[in-house]
Amino acid sequence: MVYVLFVQNVRKGDPAMINTISTAEARKKLSEIVNKVAYGKEPVILTRRGEEIAALISMEELELLQLIEDHIDIEDARKALEEPGGNISAENFWKELGL
Repeated sequence: MVYVLFVQNVRKGDPAMINTISTAEARKKLSEIVNKVAYGKEPVILTRRGEEIAALISMEELELLQLIEDHIDIEDARKALEEPGGNISAENFWKELGL
């Protein structure tokens, strides 16, 4: 299975090493592109009118990205718990915000 991730101006590694293809061309070669991504572990950047709009990555890469994101979230939660001050309930927090 292959997922499409939206590119948000984040670069990893040498951009010249990543295959880039227009969405029009991708429509014509979808099966070939999916095979390269899924089995060849080659990410592909999709462009529209010359602008990078999305990336295709393998499930393995997606799972790794999700693990990294989970780790970052856990670290952020630990830091928040170490901050001075008392904890308040979610209900009181929303009241303080007027929600």
